[in-house]
Amino acid sequence: MTDPLRRNRLAEEGSPYLTQHEDNPVNWQPWDATALEAAKDQNKPIFLSIGYSACHWCHVMEEESFEDDAVAERLNEHFIPIKVDREERPDIDSIYMSICQRVTGRGGWPLTAWLTPEGNPFYIGTYFPKEPQGQMPGLLDLLDKIAASWNDPEERSEMQTRAEQWADTARDKYDTPDADSTSEVPGDDTLDSAVRTALRSVDDEYGGFGSDGPKFPQPGRINLLLRAAGRSGSSDALTAVTTTLDAMADGGMYDHLGGGFHRYATDREWTVPHFEKMLYDNAGLPPLYLAGHQLTDDDGYVETVDETLAFVDRELTHPDGGFYSTLDARSGDEEGSFYVWTPEDVHAHLDDPAATLFCERYGVTDGGNFERGTTVLNVSATVEALADEHDLSADEVEDTVATARDTLFEAREERTRPPRDEKILAGWNGMMISAYADAARMRDADYAEPARDALDFVTDHLLDSETGRLQRRFIDGDVAGEGYLEDYAFLARGAFDLYQATGDLQPLSVALDLVDTIVSAFWDAETKTIYFTPDDGEELVTRPQELTDSSTPSSLGATVDLLCELDGFVTDADYREIAGEVLATHSNRITGNPLQHVSLTLAADRYTNGGAELTVAADDLPSDWRDTLADRYLPGVTLAHRPPTESGLQAWLDELGLETAPPVWAGREAIDGEPTVYACESFTCSPPKTALEPALEWLDANR
Repeated sequence: MTDPLRRNRLAEEGSPYLTQHEDNPVNWQPWDATALEAAKDQNKPIFLSIGYSACHWCHVMEEESFEDDAVAERLNEHFIPIKVDREERPDIDSIYMSICQRVTGRGGWPLTAWLTPEGNPFYIGTYFPKEPQGQMPGLLDLLDKIAASWNDPEERSEMQTRAEQWADTARDKYDTPDADSTSEVPGDDTLDSAVRTALRSVDDEYGGFGSDGPKFPQPGRINLLLRAAGRSGSSDALTAVTTTLDAMADGGMYDHLGGGFHRYATDREWTVPHFEKMLYDNAGLPPLYLAGHQLTDDDGYVETVDETLAFVDRELTHPDGGFYSTLDARSGDEEGSFYVWTPEDVHAHLDDPAATLFCERYGVTDGGNFERGTTVLNVSATVEALADEHDLSADEVEDTVATARDTLFEAREERTRPPRDEKILAGWNGMMISAYADAARMRDADYAEPARDALDFVTDHLLDSETGRLQRRFIDGDVAGEGYLEDYAFLARGAFDLYQATGDLQPLSVALDLVDTIVSAFWDAETKTIYFTPDDGEELVTRPQELTDSSTPSSLGATVDLLCELDGFVTDADYREIAGEVLATHSNRITGNPLQHVSLTLAADRYTNGGAELTVAADDLPSDWRDTLADRYLPGVTLAHRPPTESGLQAWLDELGLETAPPVWAGREAIDGEPTVYACESFTCSPPKTALEPALEWLDANR
């Protein structure tokens, strides 16, 4: 029988990132029992390479090294080479990335690590060139030196000692030292501290956070400052938000022809992006622009939302519902070539004055702002300035530029397109469902349909209705991977947001079922925390938790916030108690660096202050109420729909399997058949109102 480790096994995998490497001469293995047991049986170190399909430097390292016969020969002879898609195995990625960041002070992808056969890392980094470059060691030399050291008993002993010490750093990160202490849930001063720290980090000149590049969206910080602006009227917070939202929407991070956001900007001025488009960015940013519109009435923000969701609908949506994961940074062999322009390109498709106006509007010049004299489109001149310069009206400029954009978009469609990773991930789909639900509630009710389709797709294909357990991903009919906390938390949040937007019971039922599974499979009553992996998941170096926000929110923070919010929707539940215990467990970490733990900080605020609710008893939300709620910034306010009559509510309870009405619905029927709203804030409720505005005034007075 052929030894499976004597061949590249990635062609058998479903992940597009793994199959990208199926023709490498390296005998790549997936992370599975066959490879891990072989490492122990053969007493060989593991060469672990973690990346994802849209990762530019992952492509570079493949072309330089993994397609090279000399590198492959060393890897195949001396190591067990394993490839991991971080989007399919975020648990593995989280553990080794945390070690890399602690040991080297930096992280990123590709993540490259050498492990003992037991999985403990003894050498770690990110991208390594084939040959040395400056202070950066070359991969060929590293492979030779590490292989020689491993074969020397004394040096191997030192490597194993170091590996155990480094593994301990991961265990320390995920340890729960406060579980048996008397720590309290973080108070209001923690939120205030996070706001002050966020304001100190704002780039007042160019927007965003930090005084240099690269610039990342940082949605958690923007959300935090939106809350501060809405709650206290802080002009500093609102200015920081609008400056950042404007910079992202006007700069190169935004696709001015096709809509949607690239991953991040490589420079302080937001001019040139890293061109990959991730589903989670295009899910996380639209709600911030909708909130920005509520606070400023800037119509440009809703245009950004509409264009972004149009991009998702057009390019990241499965025909049956559900959302794909990414578009690559590359088109063909070049990064960004699909998106950039020269004046000659523009004039080839447009006549003057349209071509000139377009170039001036978006900064397309002979010198360019990117490689080989090309230009990444940035808003470089206002409509008013162009109108004055060309003796036109503002409407004429807007119409001409809009038509030019349409023409160039169609021309761009003929170019080589970026590859698409068609994994449908449960958690990322949950984030996108939330974005569409927010748009349905604040923008246009029709946006609820893509959210419904996606929720149906994910629950049909990835959720086992009998066990309540989620699989992580779907691709081309193949389902794989146990769901992680982010899958349950983000999908439950998306379903709950869809219920709030529509008043439909089915998504609420999904949310409640998912949270039940979180409590049964991820909550640990002994350590008083909620882990990233289920209690029956694969045993790794340590059992990870996700406390901090990164490119996506902390799944632990999202879970705690949802537990607080859903506590009122179930009878005799201990959701709020669990949330409090988790917050107390991690209190020292949260209070020590609240900005790093934004989601947990906001969850602590909801727990401490009780949150706010608007329970509406009506067959349908009146249209004028819908318009009012769409225009009002009400962060953290739960919109709880229920039928107007007790008989109608009983039908809901029967469908949910509840014997009695939960607190959010109990005794809150419509008055005299009129739509009725009940407002609650900080554990106190108003009398029922048959008009919305008085209820909102009561809410404002008690916030």
